[in-house]
Amino acid sequence: MGEDAEAHQAQWWARRLGFVRGFAQYRSLFDPATEIPPAQLLGSARSRCTPHIYSEAEIVALLSAAAALGPKGGLRPHTYVALLGLLASSGLRISEALHLTNADVDLDAGILTIIQTKFRKSRLVPLHLTAALALRRYVERRDRYCPRLPAKTFFLHENGAPVGYGAVKKAFDILRRQLGWTKGPNGRRPRIHDLRHAMAVRRLLRWYQEGADVGCKIAALATYLGHVEVTDTYWYLTAVPELMALGSTRFESYVAAIGGRNE
Repeated sequence: MGEDAEAHQAQWWARRLGFVRGFAQYRSLFDPATEIPPAQLLGSARSRCTPHIYSEAEIVALLSAAAALGPKGGLRPHTYVALLGLLASSGLRISEALHLTNADVDLDAGILTIIQTKFRKSRLVPLHLTAALALRRYVERRDRYCPRLPAKTFFLHENGAPVGYGAVKKAFDILRRQLGWTKGPNGRRPRIHDLRHAMAVRRLLRWYQEGADVGCKIAALATYLGHVEVTDTYWYLTAVPELMALGSTRFESYVAAIGGRNE
C-alpha cells in the first residue's frame, strides 16, 4: 500500500471515529457513564495539500493570457482579467467572487460585502485602490456590452448571463495549458483556489519581512479571509516552506535575545 493510500485510509478511520464520538456525546446526555473518545484519537479526519504559491511573474502571465482570450474585442477577456485579478489581490474564494452582486460592490468606498458564504459567515473586504480602479474599468466595459440587460450579478458573460464556476474552470484550464503549467514538486498543477493561498502567504511574508508581530496580525487576516478558526490561517505557517523558514529564524532570534538577557 502506497503512502497516499495509507493516508487516505487513516483519514477514513478518523472520520468514522468522529461519527462515533458525536453519537457518544449525544448519548452522554442520558447516560453520564458514556465514554467519549478523545478528539483526533486517530489523527485528523481531513488533509490539506501543499498549495501552489503563485509568484508575481506567474500572476502577471496569467492575467496577460486572460486578456488575450477570445473573442477579440468581446467582453470575455475583460471579465476574466477582472475576476482573476480580484482573486489574486483579495484572496476571495471563487464562489464568493461569482456570487457578488452589483449591490455588494461599493467601488466608491472600495469595499466588497460578502454575504453568508462558506460556513454562513458574512464580512466586509476592503479593496486596494488599484483593485477598485480595475473593477471600475470592468464595470464601464461590461455596461457598454450589456446596456439593455441590467444584471444583478457583477461578473457577466457577453449575453448578460452570470458567469458560473464551470465556465471559469474551463477558461482557467485553457490558460494553464497555454502557459505550460504542469505538475509541480508537490505533484499538483496550479489551481484557481491557489490564488487565495498565494495572497495570504504574500501578506504573511511581508509582515515577517517588516518585522511585524505576526501573532497579533494573523487574527485580522483570518477575519479578512473569512476563516472560522484562526488555526486555519496559522496552517499557512506550516504548509509553506518560506514561512516555516522565516518563522524558525524569528524564533531563533527570540531565543538568542532571551539567552543574552539571562547571561
